[in-house]
Amino acid sequence: MTPKRRGFTLIELLVVIAIIAVLIALLLPAVQAAREAARRSQCVNNLKQLGLAAQNYVSSNNVFPPQTSWPTAAANVTGNTLGLQWGFNWYYSIFPFLEQTPIYNAVNFNLTPMDYSQLTAASSKVAALLCPDESSNLQLYPVTLNGNTYYYAPSNYVGNYGGPAAISPYNGTIIPEYNLEVGLTTYSGNNLQTIGIQSITDGTSNTGLFSERLIAGYPYGTSATVYPNGTNGLRAIFTGTYGGAGPSSVGLGQLTTSNTALLFAQGCNSLSSSTVSMYPAAIGIEMIAGNPGYVGLSSYQHWTAPNTPPCQNSIDAIVGYVGPYGAASANSLHPGGVNMCFADGSVHFVKNSVNLVTWWGLGSRAGGEVISSDSY
Repeated sequence: MTPKRRGFTLIELLVVIAIIAVLIALLLPAVQAAREAARRSQCVNNLKQLGLAAQNYVSSNNVFPPQTSWPTAAANVTGNTLGLQWGFNWYYSIFPFLEQTPIYNAVNFNLTPMDYSQLTAASSKVAALLCPDESSNLQLYPVTLNGNTYYYAPSNYVGNYGGPAAISPYNGTIIPEYNLEVGLTTYSGNNLQTIGIQSITDGTSNTGLFSERLIAGYPYGTSATVYPNGTNGLRAIFTGTYGGAGPSSVGLGQLTTSNTALLFAQGCNSLSSSTVSMYPAAIGIEMIAGNPGYVGLSSYQHWTAPNTPPCQNSIDAIVGYVGPYGAASANSLHPGGVNMCFADGSVHFVKNSVNLVTWWGLGSRAGGEVISSDSY
């Protein structure tokens, strides 16, 4: 007589499936955390490479690279106002020190960066300038030439333009050299210059040099609708709810106070969920071309806290891409904060909850603030 084979009962099978599901639920967060730790580590390494390249640039030139080479030699063409001139962003200054000499050699610095002959250099992505949390297939600014479509290369890493302009404009480390004109507005100030180590009197270990910035979520020219709390809220530009946090309407030389700066920051941080962005696709869309007035292309500002939506100031209403008196925030996909490279080359993680006054102090090179490492 053949003995009967005993199989699993339905209850036993369900119990086993339930146990497996519980184990997967327990393991997934750990796996995801490990992956994020690896991505964050790579991002830190990218910033360290940038910091080292900047230090090598200083060794060769005695100053950090200016925010842009604006105005270029070819910019003063007939009918081209100062506000529409383009210079080369700071990235190209340090490419020889970042093992990107072929891209550097492909640039003709006697021409404007938007000349079609620059497309080879303009479309060459650099892995060290893209955070691993970001998509590697970003195609935001297309140009078609002779039947071929090129996409301008973007970057996740941006230079420190400075603390709140309501207190002191251009007080960072990667800033414009010259007075700039955008539309009918002239921006000027004693801080406009190239910055050497000797200019950072707050100490290089207390002053920001580079940080992170999420790139626009839509291709250039889109009419997409973006809200502050939406998926692409950190990738668009919104209008601040508190206007005039900068030069007064009487004259650009008359600045306001830290209280005004705080009100502007609070307004940007508390935008209504129904607020529609004014620029849904302008942040960081091209690495090669920049203008001192178009801060969001290659710079960030120490005004609003990390991981808050970029905010345009009404003073700069004529300027796209966030103007000199706006708040192009540092932001990232890393939970809880952003990585920041300091002027001494070290990289630290700065929390979203950092005190605003501390954050402002980390942005200024000569503000006289005393900042301890445990305050951020």
